Amino acid sequence: MARTIISTPNAPAAIGPYSQAVKVGNQVYLSGQIGLDPASMQLVDGVEAQAVRVFCNLKAVAEAAGASFADVVKITIYLTDLSNFGVVNEVMARYFAEPYPARATVGVRELPRGALVEADLTIVLG
Repeated sequence: MARTIISTPNAPAAIGPYSQAVKVGNQVYLSGQIGLDPASMQLVDGVEAQAVRVFCNLKAVAEAAGASFADVVKITIYLTDLSNFGVVNEVMARYFAEPYPARATVGVRELPRGALVEADLTIVLG
């Protein structure tokens, strides 16, 4: 099955040897996004602002793949402090409607560039 690389200037450029997303058949796998502003490539301040930026970045990549958040089947969220779970949960609720995708939230020691939150998505089209 052919792979299609998805890329958009509306989300931060990859900061390593990976693609923003890869489409295989009707599935799209989005790489993790942290709260980088795509114009400045600087991390925004605070967990809420970073969570908003994470979902804006993911939305831009999803749209570049011809999808929307309604097509998301799985999201994984990574937090450096699980006490921020409620804040990130509230931000996520601004971007997703029922029926919600499956989700895992994982506490991690650290994230790239000192980010407080990161998330990745799996999308199924059609």
